[in-house]
Amino acid sequence: MTSLRTLFVRAALATAIVAAGVAPVAAPAAPARSAYADAAFTAPLDVGLRAFYQRDFGTARANFETALKVVPDNTLAIAFLNATAAQTPDDLDALIAAEENRLVADPRGYVTHLRLGFSYLFAAGRDRSADAREAFDAALAAAPDAAGAHVGLGILRENERSANRAKVEFLIALARDPSDVLAREYLATIYQVDLKDPQRGLRYAIGVPNVVPNYADIDFHIASLLEDLRQSKAAIEYATRGLEIDVGHVGEAGRHGYTLLARIYLDAKRPDDARRVLRASIAANVDAAYAQTLLTRLPR
Repeated sequence: MTSLRTLFVRAALATAIVAAGVAPVAAPAAPARSAYADAAFTAPLDVGLRAFYQRDFGTARANFETALKVVPDNTLAIAFLNATAAQTPDDLDALIAAEENRLVADPRGYVTHLRLGFSYLFAAGRDRSADAREAFDAALAAAPDAAGAHVGLGILRENERSANRAKVEFLIALARDPSDVLAREYLATIYQVDLKDPQRGLRYAIGVPNVVPNYADIDFHIASLLEDLRQSKAAIEYATRGLEIDVGHVGEAGRHGYTLLARIYLDAKRPDDARRVLRASIAANVDAAYAQTLLTRLPR
């Protein structure tokens, strides 16, 4: 999950990436009626994301619920609703119980099964993957042309380290909804980590901040992809922005952004900047052990 940036900065960075020699592959066009074109959805989603990264989980949850009243099957909002509830285990248990009870009144409802499946994915301390798969299969049976169930099934496959089958699910999801943010994020990671093709991974991630500017973790992932592609200037911009958004060190950007940024600075032959962000990581007590290891390797 990832970071903020204005559209003109995003466009400038994308132009710089192309100019630096990263040949782009055109991403599928967003659907004409994308959820992210609806301010009634994006406004509370934006507020919820900012609150989440500030550890104001009550405000975050209320706004994700508001967003889901507008677009009930948006996988990013569903995932963040669960991530917020998971900050307090009793809240997640209560959410799962309420969604299970909803099945009584709506046993074949697509959204009911979809949201329950995602909640099972977040269940801590116990493996509910079989329940999640059952819920996603039921959602798929209820709405075969919808994207959300394929995203959930893709996450399950990725958790099982079945990268190719996960990739297939996410590609099916994007064929149904080219703007699905989670499908794009997971595909970017699969192409970077499993398929060793960060350029293709960047294709899926690079446009996400334009529609979800306060998603700090996508900035983190884009920075990592750009690091692999040796585009240090743009990578620094994205990693820095992710850290600026995730001030509560909740997501990947806040927890691992300092050490990612340090590695980018080291690749760019900027040891003083690397030392600065590593000390910031230690002071914030995030990824501190790794930061200390990197720091000790730097010349005095």
